[in-house]
Amino acid sequence: MRFCQKCILPDTRPNLVIGKDGVCNACKSHATKAVIDWQERARAFSKVVERAKSLTHGYDCVIPVSGGKDSTWQVVHCLQHGLHPLAVTWRSPVRTPVGEANLKNLIGLGVDHIDFQINPKVEKKFLLESFVRYGTPMIPMHMALFSIPLQVAVNYRIPLVIWGENSAFEYGSKDQATQGFQMNEAWLKQFGVTQGTTASDWVSEQLTIKELTPYFTPSDEELRAANVLSIFLGYYFAWDPAETFAVAKAHGFQAESKGPRTGYYDYADIDDDFISIHHYLKWYKFGFTRLFDNLSLEIRNGRMSRDQAVEIVKQSGEQTPKEDIRAFCDYVGIKERRFFEIAESFRSAEIWKKQGQSWQLVAGL
Repeated sequence: MRFCQKCILPDTRPNLVIGKDGVCNACKSHATKAVIDWQERARAFSKVVERAKSLTHGYDCVIPVSGGKDSTWQVVHCLQHGLHPLAVTWRSPVRTPVGEANLKNLIGLGVDHIDFQINPKVEKKFLLESFVRYGTPMIPMHMALFSIPLQVAVNYRIPLVIWGENSAFEYGSKDQATQGFQMNEAWLKQFGVTQGTTASDWVSEQLTIKELTPYFTPSDEELRAANVLSIFLGYYFAWDPAETFAVAKAHGFQAESKGPRTGYYDYADIDDDFISIHHYLKWYKFGFTRLFDNLSLEIRNGRMSRDQAVEIVKQSGEQTPKEDIRAFCDYVGIKERRFFEIAESFRSAEIWKKQGQSWQLVAGL
């Protein structure tokens, strides 16, 4: 287990590679932002806007939104460019009050909106099966986040879908092709946080193909046939969580008043009660948490030194989301003891060693 010597991410993070110089591919990707011609990228986005407007007399684009800072930033950009968007949300079964308020604020900026809720009986079964099979309950969430907006775009013949950041660029990718402007099947398979699975892989006696309808993502061929282009706004305009928050806040977005729900930011990952569990379980499998991701972004953007980030990690610990774990167990119908039994079954023997009654990582920052 090796940690990047510039940020604090380990090479156990999926898709992250640390070179012989001790620097990870995410830091190297970020360094290219300084030489990108952002004015040219902005002009390229204007051409994307022109294409969308030329292909429709109704909605110009679909914006997948949660109500978070990034989706607020996306809506602001699209409205400033004269687009007529349809905002589409997968409705979390455990949306937080601040998430509800921010989504209402986003709609109030001036967009039509679909709040798509999946059958809770299906969702509960899928969340638990996801947790048992892969050690994360959030495969259904990520699958729905990506599939529902694309289904809407295809079915309504809306020519453009505008996502926010490209995580392949921001958090590391071995494949340069996935760092570009377009989302496609290859990107979703590697970076869609679904363990490379699609809805068809989950069909069983417990989860029928009809029940899983919302989770099926249109293929590249279906998107082309419907003339739908799926892009990342972060390709055309530099994505930085602090900057997107500043834009969102200026347009009515609220941060979490009680401090961060998980990680370092009090303005991210605040609209869903279960997302903290997804990030916490990285501790067992990969030896890092959401805090490492957030602090590494702060280092790359020059707002923090590596030594400062290391000290924050030491003071924060593993950030066990006890209340959210209890809520999840109640939701899917298991005991907390069973939750931690499942979590322990995914602890990586390659990076953890037991000393007495406690577990220690084989390597430290």
